[in-house]
Amino acid sequence: MMIEQYSCKFVEEIMELGGQLIDVRSPVEFNQGSLDGAVNMPIEKFQILKDDIDSSKPVLLYCRTGARSGSVKNYLDQLGFSQVHNIGGLMQFMGC
Repeated sequence: MMIEQYSCKFVEEIMELGGQLIDVRSPVEFNQGSLDGAVNMPIEKFQILKDDIDSSKPVLLYCRTGARSGSVKNYLDQLGFSQVHNIGGLMQFMGC
């Protein structure tokens, strides 16, 4: 499976279009630092929290390395979400 490389510019453009930036790390990790505008939806609680996501808007997922957010992307794809992006790890975007 190929992992796409996302840029700060891409993330900014999607956010301007009403995108939803979701951090799937634990609340402890989230509180240690997150991307501006991100909402914390820990992977452990995602089945419940997914109902808060607007399926008509783009979704940007991230975690520490991109592994957990990749799992969540697959899950949302299976649920029929069409605009889901696993942008990868947090550190890649901290300087944006």
